[in-house]
Amino acid sequence: MIVLSLFNGMSTGHTALDNVGIKVDKYYSSEIKPAAIKLTQHHYPDTIQLGDVTKWKEWDIDWKSVDMVLSGSPCQDLSVAGTSAGKRLGLEGSRSSLFWVFVDILNYIKELNPNVLFLQENVGSSNTKDVGIMSRALGVYPVRINSSIVTAQLRDRYYWSNIKTTKDGLFDDIRTNIPQPKDKKIMLNDILISGYTIKDKHSCLNTSSGTWNNTNQESLIHRNNTTGMITLIKENDGYVRTVNKVEMCRLQGFPDDWCDILTITQAGSLLGDGWTLPIIEHIFSYIKESK
Repeated sequence: MIVLSLFNGMSTGHTALDNVGIKVDKYYSSEIKPAAIKLTQHHYPDTIQLGDVTKWKEWDIDWKSVDMVLSGSPCQDLSVAGTSAGKRLGLEGSRSSLFWVFVDILNYIKELNPNVLFLQENVGSSNTKDVGIMSRALGVYPVRINSSIVTAQLRDRYYWSNIKTTKDGLFDDIRTNIPQPKDKKIMLNDILISGYTIKDKHSCLNTSSGTWNNTNQESLIHRNNTTGMITLIKENDGYVRTVNKVEMCRLQGFPDDWCDILTITQAGSLLGDGWTLPIIEHIFSYIKESK
């Protein structure tokens, strides 16, 4: 396949395709974060970096040859975690409005290759109005999958895709028809290198996850008590900590050493912004069926 990955992050799409046995002939990446580009080129040196997604009309691509478009457009304006629900700007926000750039690119490719596949992901806390707008723009309604089914973290997400669809309802709405994956029953204590926690699942990783590890004990406990958004792990000596780099990789389904070349802050940012690898593998496992 020839793949165009927008907001590429750490190239989870490439890894998932490899892992389900689909050959990637060419992989275009649109990304601007230096750490993300560094990690991608480390694992996939043949990746073609395109830069800023808003400058897509300047890209030198054989557009009609693109087989699949991937997009995890920024979710900060859609997410409850990103800001208070009352202040969410939704698809009108400066970051989440980049969704419309993805739509423009996808529609342009569709004119040249009507059979192009696509995958768009966004947060499960998006309000129903925004989900409806995105669904109508893409011509398909999403499937909602929580990463807790296949990993030790809570990560509720919508996935829009034409890889596998069905018609549904009175008006034959087209819906993404990816079934829920089999529950692997992985608990948080199962993936810890040391220590223990009273939580069954990790609170959803986010872009600041790696920064918490440098917080002193008092402020770390205070943050946990006031926000409830972090997971404390207690060591046998009484020291408390948050997840380390290896454990964050495990929470997203990656090998332990996947982010070795990054600092823990960089790894936390990319993993927190990224896709859950086993979920994307599950979705991509239906590609051969769609051909």
